[in-house]
Amino acid sequence: MMEDCQLRLVPYLRSCLCLAVTLALASCAGQAPQISGTPSTTGLTPSASAPQNMGKTSGNMLLLVPLSGSLAPVGQVLVNAAKLAVPAGETPALDIRDTGGTPSGAVAAAQAGLAAGDGVILGPLTAAETKAVAPVAKQAGVNMLAFTNDSTVGAPGIWPLGITPAEQVQRVVQYAAQTGRTQLAGLLPDSDYGRHLADALQQEAATLSEPSPQIVYYEQGFSSLNQAVRQVSSWDSRGASLMAQIKAAKDSGTAVGLQKARELSRQQVAPPPFNALFIGATDGTSLAELANFLPYYGVTPPQVQLLGPSLWASLATAMAGQSTLVGALYAGPDPAAAAPFQAKYSAAYGAAPPAIADIGFDAAALAKLASASGGYTVQALTAPSGFTGTDGLLVLQPDGTVKRGLAVFAVTPGQPSVVSPAPTSLAQP
Repeated sequence: MMEDCQLRLVPYLRSCLCLAVTLALASCAGQAPQISGTPSTTGLTPSASAPQNMGKTSGNMLLLVPLSGSLAPVGQVLVNAAKLAVPAGETPALDIRDTGGTPSGAVAAAQAGLAAGDGVILGPLTAAETKAVAPVAKQAGVNMLAFTNDSTVGAPGIWPLGITPAEQVQRVVQYAAQTGRTQLAGLLPDSDYGRHLADALQQEAATLSEPSPQIVYYEQGFSSLNQAVRQVSSWDSRGASLMAQIKAAKDSGTAVGLQKARELSRQQVAPPPFNALFIGATDGTSLAELANFLPYYGVTPPQVQLLGPSLWASLATAMAGQSTLVGALYAGPDPAAAAPFQAKYSAAYGAAPPAIADIGFDAAALAKLASASGGYTVQALTAPSGFTGTDGLLVLQPDGTVKRGLAVFAVTPGQPSVVSPAPTSLAQP
C-alpha cells in the first residue's frame, strides 16, 4: 500500500470536465508531483501519439541543481526533496551534479552524468540552463523533467514542470467566463513574466471569441501604478471630464457652484470597457497600491471581476483586508494535496519546505514511477491519465506541454475559499 504522500497514477477516467489549467513565471520558483516507497504502475498506458522508442529504459536519475553560486540554497532544497522520493540505497539512484547555476555549468554537468550512463534528467533549475542542456539531452536520447515554469522551453522530450502563466490564466479566465465575465483586460508588470501573462490573456480572449484585451504594463512606483490604472480603465474618456467639471464648480466657492458640484456628483460614470481585469502583481506593496487606485478610476466589483496569478495564494490573507480585493479570483494548486509531502519534509529536515521543493520531489517521483513501468520513455511519461502529486493532477503531453488540474480560489475574510475544485481528471471526453 502506498503512503499518502506518494506519487499516484490516476485511473484513466472519461469525463465531461473541461480541460482547464492555469503560473507564475520565475524560473527558480516552479511548482509540480510527489512520492515515497515503491510506486504503483497499475493502469500506466502509453499516449497514442507518443514516439514509443524515445527515451532511455534504464540508468540512474541525473539531478542537475546549483550547489554552488547564488542559487545554491535553492539547489539544496531540490536535493532534499528529491531524496525523499528516492532514498539512498534505492535503484535507480540519484546522480546529483552541480550546475553552478549557469548554462555552461549545466551543460558540463549533464555531459558528465550522461557519460556515466544516467537515463533521465531531473532539472536543471532555470530556463536558460534548460535551453542549454536540451541539445545535449536530445543527442543522447534522454528525456528531461525541467524545474522551470517557462513554457517556451517545452519540446518533445522536455517538460517544464513549473506551473506556467498560461495554465493559471486559462483556468481562472475560463471559470470567470462561466459567469459571463468574458471581456478581458490586463494590468501587468513590465517584465518577461508580464508578457507571458499577456500572451495567455490574448489567447483566452480569442478562445472566447472576444476582441483582443487591452493590456497595460506598469513599473514599480506610485506614479507608474497610478498612470497604468488610469490608462487601462479608459478614465480619460469615461470620467475625467465629469471630475474636472465637479472640481471647477467646487473651486468657484459660490453657493451656485457648490450646488452644481453636488448635482454633477450624482451622475453615474460609465463602466470600464471590460468586466474582468487580470492583475499580475505578485508583491504585496504593488498590489495594495493598485487596489487603492482602482476605486478612484471606477474599476470595482461587482462591475469588474478581479483576477490574478497563483502567487496570490501567499497574499490572500492580507488582500482580504482591502475591500476592493475581496472576491478576487486566482487559480492554483489545492494546498491539501501538498500537505502530506510538507509534513514529511518538515519531519526530515526540521523546517517547512519552500514552494520549489514540490517540483524536486515530484520530478524524482515521476521518474521513479516511469522507471518501474518500463523505463524513462515518452510512452511511460505521457500516460494519458496523468499523475497526482504535491500540486495535484498533471498530464505530460508528447509535445512537451504539461496540463495541470488547478483549483480556483476567491479572496475572502480569513482564509481564501475554493469556488471551483481542482478536477479529478483531465482526460478528453
